[in-house]
Amino acid sequence: MRRSIDRILTTHTGSLPRPPELRHILEGRDQREARAQTDYAPRVKEAVTEAVRNQAQIGLDVITDGEMGRVAFSWYATERLTGFDGPPRSVMQRVEARMFPEFYDSLATPQLGLPACNGPIRWRGPEYIQQDITALRAALEGTAVTEAFMPAVSPGQIWLNFPNDHYSGDEAFVMAAAEALRNEYRAIVDAGFILQLDDPGLAMGWNRAEFADSSIADYRKVVWQHVEAINYALEGIPADRVRLHTCWGNQELPHVRDIPLAEIIDILYRVNAEGLSVEASNPRHAHEWSVFKEHPLPDGKVLLPGVIDSVTNFVEHPDLVAERIVRFADIVGKENVIADTDCGFGTAVRMQPRVHPTIVWAKLQSLVEGAHRASERLWARTAVTA
Repeated sequence: MRRSIDRILTTHTGSLPRPPELRHILEGRDQREARAQTDYAPRVKEAVTEAVRNQAQIGLDVITDGEMGRVAFSWYATERLTGFDGPPRSVMQRVEARMFPEFYDSLATPQLGLPACNGPIRWRGPEYIQQDITALRAALEGTAVTEAFMPAVSPGQIWLNFPNDHYSGDEAFVMAAAEALRNEYRAIVDAGFILQLDDPGLAMGWNRAEFADSSIADYRKVVWQHVEAINYALEGIPADRVRLHTCWGNQELPHVRDIPLAEIIDILYRVNAEGLSVEASNPRHAHEWSVFKEHPLPDGKVLLPGVIDSVTNFVEHPDLVAERIVRFADIVGKENVIADTDCGFGTAVRMQPRVHPTIVWAKLQSLVEGAHRASERLWARTAVTA
C-alpha cells in the first residue's frame, strides 16, 4: 500500500451507486441469475468505466471498480463458490430488533433470505474474478491515480450472511470458505491490485440473536477464529498488499447493540493486513478515535478511518473532514492515515439508493477537499518544526 509522504491520500470502501440500467439487472436477483441476463456484461463494463473515470476526476487517490457487477458486496459469492443451492432464508436475526420491535416492524424492506450452504464449498470463480480484473484494468488506462484496490468477501462474512445446512459447525463452515476464497485473494494480488477484505461480520456478529445471552469474552473467541481463517486464506500474500474493512453494518439503525471497537481492536490488529479500515464518523462510533490512543496502531499498520458517513444525504463540510483526519493523524502519525468512508454507498443493490448518487459524488468530493485542507495543516506544522 502507498503511504502518505507529502499529503493525506484518499480512498473509499468500494461499492458505489450503480446506473439505473444496471440496477434493473441486479436488483432482487441471485448473482448467478444476474450474470445470466443478456445485457449484464456490456452494462457492467460501461458502469466500471464510468465509475473509475468519476473517481479519478474528483481526485480520489486509491480507487476501485465500484463493485458494479455485484448484487451485493458479499452475496456475489454464490457464483464463485459451490455449495450454495439450499433453500433461502436469513440468519441475521438481530438482538437489537428485540429492543426496538416497533421500529424494526416499520422498516419497509424485509430482510432478504440467501441460499443455504447445502454442499461442499469449493472455488469455481477463476473466470469471474478475471473478468473483474480485466474490466478494472481497462477502465484504469489513461487515469492518473495512485493505486487501485479490489474488494473481496471474507470467510467470516460468509458465516454472517449465509445459512449453514452442510457443515458440522461454524468453524468448519468458515474454514471451508477460507480454503476456497484464498484463490480469489491470490488472483487479485497477482493482478497487481490491493486486496480489500470485507468483513463487517467481525463487528456485526455480536448483534446476531445467538449471542443475545453471551459474554463479550465468548464472542471474542468467534472473532479470533474468523481472524485465523482470514490469515490462513492470506498465506503467502504480503501484508502490504492487503487492507481489512470492518464495520457495524451500513444501515441507518439504532446501533445500540454494536460491540465497542475497544473490545475487538487487539484482534483486528492480528489480521495479516497492513491497512485497517473502520467506521469513524457516524453518530454511534465517531467518539472511538480515542481507542487508538489506548490501543496504539502497531508499527507497519496504516489506518483508514471513515471520515464520511455513508448512510445519510448530509454532505460533510470539508473543514469537518479535515478536523477528523487531523485528529487521527495526531494520534497515529500523518504518514499512517488514508482518509476513507465509513462504508460503501452501494453495498447491496437497491432501485432507490439510500444516498442519492449525485450526493455520493458530492460527499466524495468533500472527502478529497477535506484531505487537502488537512494536509496543508499537517505539513505546515512539519515545515515550522524544521
